[in-house]
Amino acid sequence: MGAGHDTVAAELARRAVARGQEAEVADVLRLLPYGLGTGLRRGYQASVRHLPWLYAGVYGAFLREGRGPRPSGVPLARLAGDRLTELVDRLDADVVVSVFHLAAQLTGHLRAHGGLRVPSAVFLLDFAVHRQWLHPGNDRYLCLTEPAARRVRAALAVPAVTTGPVVPPAFRGPAPTAARWRERFAARAPGRPAVLLSAGAWGAAARPAATARLLAAAGWLPVVLCGRNERLRARVSREPAALALGWVDDMPGLLAAAYALVDNAAGQTAVQALAAGLPVIGHRPLPGHGADGVRRMAGLGLSALAPDGPALLTALDALAEGGRERAARVTRGHALFRADPMDHLARP
Repeated sequence: MGAGHDTVAAELARRAVARGQEAEVADVLRLLPYGLGTGLRRGYQASVRHLPWLYAGVYGAFLREGRGPRPSGVPLARLAGDRLTELVDRLDADVVVSVFHLAAQLTGHLRAHGGLRVPSAVFLLDFAVHRQWLHPGNDRYLCLTEPAARRVRAALAVPAVTTGPVVPPAFRGPAPTAARWRERFAARAPGRPAVLLSAGAWGAAARPAATARLLAAAGWLPVVLCGRNERLRARVSREPAALALGWVDDMPGLLAAAYALVDNAAGQTAVQALAAGLPVIGHRPLPGHGADGVRRMAGLGLSALAPDGPALLTALDALAEGGRERAARVTRGHALFRADPMDHLARP
């Protein structure tokens, strides 16, 4: 649904090409007929931005872990089956890799019923493993963490390995453009360390302007990442002490120049920050998978969890440059990147 899935798919494709292979990225929502995918995307976006209680209800009904029967995503996913198998046959593909749970439901169903002739691997890019990622027909699961892999193995009789996230190499090396970001921050608020507030590609966040005011009053420079939500950017821009940014192409440089990331989804921006050595604090998470992911991430020691404003300021104060807490968090974040998923995709 969001840009995080696209980012992961693009990086896996880049790695495949670098190994001399061919890669084709297909959006399962576009494979759905009758414009259903567009409707699903717009409905999800609207609910996350404006009706979080509605999405929380959908997540609880369809996705959340727990005992008891839940509706399956297979009936919807099956509508894309013919188009996917046609694409696989036309490309003469060797493997299909799902990076979105609806795609995992589709490939699992097709493999279980003989409709997909090539192996299916699932790159499970969430810290919290919800039900719709899981289908016994898939051949292999690649997970961010060992607890996630254990959850898959407990639910399905299929191999599940831990690889860690995938991010482009630029996030894990020196960032030459960080100096330009630091100059921009210093010109805007001299002496104030920059704290990034992530609202994701869709600019979905709870009370970002209030959080920005809190940070500014405590001596920080709040930098709000509004994604492609121009209304949010305009609203935050009215806060004199905040720096509101739209879509940022140079995320490696921005992350390298900041003091910390305040995150609400435990998604790609959070794992990019871990790769860049930037500490993450979970605060006011999105409902559903956002809240579950933020809690799981904090439980692994990869981030701090700040349920309210005072806790957020305390968490920031604990991350002093050169301090033990910051060093420990950076070390744990780097250790998350254990293996290249491509090593497990040649023969799933």
